[in-house]
Amino acid sequence: MIKDTCGGIRGTKARERAREANLYALLAGSFPADASSCCVETGDGLRYSWSDVGRASAMLANALARLGLAPGARVAVQVDKSPEALLLYLATLRAGLVYLPLNTAYQSAEIEYFVANAEPELIVCTPANEAWIAPIARRLGVRHVLTLGDDRSGTLLAGAARQSDRFETVARKPDDLAAIVYTSGTTGRSKGAMLSHGNLWSNALTLRHYWRWRAGDVLLHALPIFHVHGLFVAIHGALSSGSKMIWLAKFDAAQVIRHLARATVFMGVPTMYVRLLDDAAFDAAACANMRLFISGSAPLLPDTFRQFEARTGQRILERYGMSETVMLSSNPYDGNRVGATVGLPLPGVRLRVVDRDGRACGCGQIGAIEVRGPSVFGGYWRMPQKTREEFTDDGFFRTGDMGKTDANGYLSIVGRDKDLIITGGYNVYPKEIESYLDELEGVFESAVIGVAHRDFGEAVCAVVVAKPGCVLREAELIAALKAKIAGFKVPKRVHVVDELPRNQMGKVQKNLLRERFGG
Repeated sequence: MIKDTCGGIRGTKARERAREANLYALLAGSFPADASSCCVETGDGLRYSWSDVGRASAMLANALARLGLAPGARVAVQVDKSPEALLLYLATLRAGLVYLPLNTAYQSAEIEYFVANAEPELIVCTPANEAWIAPIARRLGVRHVLTLGDDRSGTLLAGAARQSDRFETVARKPDDLAAIVYTSGTTGRSKGAMLSHGNLWSNALTLRHYWRWRAGDVLLHALPIFHVHGLFVAIHGALSSGSKMIWLAKFDAAQVIRHLARATVFMGVPTMYVRLLDDAAFDAAACANMRLFISGSAPLLPDTFRQFEARTGQRILERYGMSETVMLSSNPYDGNRVGATVGLPLPGVRLRVVDRDGRACGCGQIGAIEVRGPSVFGGYWRMPQKTREEFTDDGFFRTGDMGKTDANGYLSIVGRDKDLIITGGYNVYPKEIESYLDELEGVFESAVIGVAHRDFGEAVCAVVVAKPGCVLREAELIAALKAKIAGFKVPKRVHVVDELPRNQMGKVQKNLLRERFGG
């Protein structure tokens, strides 16, 4: 066991035990010496000190331990964002259990699938959802269902309030499972990516150095915490550097702008940056204290990148990661940040772009992205065959993403392998067509999909959103593209819509577009 009461092991001791330590203990090793200082401040001014985090996570860990959960038991969590939800995550790590975050938008059929697949011993849900989640849990043999509200209500906290605020953090090894993160499932049934304590800690350390986390940083946290971006990348970055977090329950442009003056780091998805630019109050003065804006989880439009720099004088740092790998590449902190790219492989990451035969692609040649490194997951939960299929013989993970590198080694993502359109025997990469569409006058954003076609097998189809006040006409858009790109790449149809369907992390749900326009 690793003794840890409220601040955790620190400094040299943490590093000495890094090879065997629990992720919580490793993070706690970087907590500031002044445990009375603020760790988390909510949007309405509620403050949690580092001591509060240590003591409260200990009480919750004791509450979990008293349930008699088996070592490595899964704890499925579908709750609204709150500081207590963060404490539950840390407590799960401390207790040596496996954290299973679930999107708050999931409904009964989805929850039933995840519970049946992961077989958690505990489900923590909102009080409002207990009435329909509890019957699913009982039917599938889940031992315990507890509740947690974003107003500090629920049976979980009621039970934890009676527990000791001291807990011996359970020892874990680097390969021990820390979390299972289910993929978004936009192209089929979700798969549970198994991430170890070592996977998450190695990535936290790499990003701490690469993004120059420093004493005195303040993270403005406006992301959801059921996803790699908000849960691991953002939270681990702050905790591993002893940095305070300003904790917003959800993204609201006006609230973000109000808090920017007291923050130094912000992480968001592209939609958030668009919303900020829509607000006239967002300008260089509002960002004067900020040192780093990071974007991920979906492609950032070049126009958004340019507008942001023109408005604030700062360049957004775009990076690339997945549920299965955490972060893989990033534009540099010091150095040129190139729009429409996700930068260079992170230290320790080996990244290659290969053709269909596994041969390395040349500069500018599109191919499949494969990676290996310390943050790459161990495989899919209870899917050994799928795991074997997704790894090459020499141990590289097939990301399913298509990309290309430029002369300086910067990586650009051109789309998912599954999104590749083969029309009349020619390969068409949607991202390429989208980049041309997005440059046309009046086009705000676009999505390109393949739909069934009697003659060509698949036909290129585009869905576009107009900029405010602009009118787009299909024939004019097609004519403009014909002047720019090969005929087989030009969409047969262009549909104008008010907005593109997105999941909660801002990714366009092309499966829904195929359902709507593929008939």
